[in-house]
Amino acid sequence: MILHVDMDAFYASVEEREQPELIGRPVIVAGSPQGRGVVAAASYAARKFGVHSAIPTSTALRLCPQAIVIAPRHGFYAQVSDQIREILLRYTPLVEPLSLDEAFLDVTGCEALFGSAVEIGRRIKREIRDELRLTASVGVAPNKFLAKIASDLKKPDGFVVVDRQAVQAFLDPLPVGRLWGVGRVTGAAFEKLGLRTIADVRQLPVDELRRRFGEWGEHLAQLARGIDDRPVVPDREAKSISHETTFAVDLDDCEILRSWLRELTEHVGCRLRRHGLKGRTVNLKVRFADFQTITRAKTLPQPTDITDEIWTAAAELLATKLPAQGGRIRLIGVGVSGFEASAQVQQSLFPDAERERRTQLDAAADQIRERFGAASLNRGSGLLHETRHKPLPRPEALP
Repeated sequence: MILHVDMDAFYASVEEREQPELIGRPVIVAGSPQGRGVVAAASYAARKFGVHSAIPTSTALRLCPQAIVIAPRHGFYAQVSDQIREILLRYTPLVEPLSLDEAFLDVTGCEALFGSAVEIGRRIKREIRDELRLTASVGVAPNKFLAKIASDLKKPDGFVVVDRQAVQAFLDPLPVGRLWGVGRVTGAAFEKLGLRTIADVRQLPVDELRRRFGEWGEHLAQLARGIDDRPVVPDREAKSISHETTFAVDLDDCEILRSWLRELTEHVGCRLRRHGLKGRTVNLKVRFADFQTITRAKTLPQPTDITDEIWTAAAELLATKLPAQGGRIRLIGVGVSGFEASAQVQQSLFPDAERERRTQLDAAADQIRERFGAASLNRGSGLLHETRHKPLPRPEALP
């Protein structure tokens, strides 16, 4: 069985834990409203006003003027994430993190030691609450797709179990938007076909789905039947480390996208350094509003875990390697692959002083942000506040 553990409003909840007077108030973890800041997380009290991640901080404050804005402390959140990971690893070595605040666990081989998957899920929730004073929602199911849906159904502090014998009964009543990848545009296409629930999709012939949606239609048919054969892949066995975000509102603002890309790059760099990994290839993933998904990659001259080197490559891919008519963007992600363990990377007889300086800068920056918050230190490549609003540039169409 698979567990999906998803922390509730993670950044905001950590800040509430550190400042109990914030509990129950609308808290927004975000960049400066005076610049091009965007919301990274919002408490459930703020979400009642329509505030969600990825929107500009200035928009969030128009929706909820009484909100308390806190600058993100990524280094500190990463430390808390490590503590959560330690709890998860008590029960299985098969832990696949998706980001700082969520992970899949395969507990199939551990039930003889710790009890059923349901018991393990409840123990994990309890230990996170008792030891870290945070809440997690947990989904327990036969596969990753079902577990992720389950963890999201009764947030916050949810716990949903999908029995192997009741998969279709669980899925059929759910809205079609619960299928991975069905956003606003695809949802409208399903609406025109009269398909409103997962049961409606399942009852449509696979050939018809394939005709209308291509290869993705066949994938939808599998998901509508609760079929997902992907294994849980631990970080140490993964071929890449990546981080991505899906926007609640599709974006075409270049600087907001760059700002998100910067934040995602910080997460990836941090995870690489925590696991002692360096990679040669930087990967950019973009999903457009029509669900067209593309990836672009750049190979570096030498393996790296340096945030600025990853960011420079990712920003170049964003600026120059997207299709000319791609349209608005609903998801963006960055990753690093082509790993060589840090200890295995050949050392130069003539060390690069600039790279050593950047390595030291990463370590120092993490410590400063952990103590004083993200706004206390900005990198040159991240100073986006002085740039005017402009649409995402569209270069020549790629072959």
